[in-house]
Amino acid sequence: MIRAWRLVKKAREAEAFSGEGARHYAGRWNNFRTAVVYLSDSLSLAALELFVHLGSAHKGMTFATFLVEIPDEVKVEVLPEEILPKNWRDQPPSDECKDIGTKWVRGRTAAVLQVPSVVVPVQNNYVINVGHTDFRKLVVSQQEDFTFDPRMWK
Repeated sequence: MIRAWRLVKKAREAEAFSGEGARHYAGRWNNFRTAVVYLSDSLSLAALELFVHLGSAHKGMTFATFLVEIPDEVKVEVLPEEILPKNWRDQPPSDECKDIGTKWVRGRTAAVLQVPSVVVPVQNNYVINVGHTDFRKLVVSQQEDFTFDPRMWK
């Protein structure tokens, strides 16, 4: 079993697993109109992944965190290192990265794709295909509140 984490703005906790945020705004591993959910392999990585997108207006905001268990019976595909584009860490994300993830979603070969983190490349994120039949096998814990240490806003 894999344990992974999802961290979202508290106001969005009810839709944290709908894939709608990624569908409306795209992400590193999905194009616009492709619904996925992003998880990280630790809560600290999930916090860093979110923090890099926040501005000072979010100081003091409350977030919601979820522990997600991915059972062994759920297939997890690992993005092969040899197909990572040279620019995979660029910001904004390249179309090539978005196309890789979108093609994976459309192929429906697995509910979970393991990808390296841009923020901490030796750690992993997981792209969840919310349209895959195995998506419902993921076990999501009860939501808990999360706030960033105020020192992070210096």
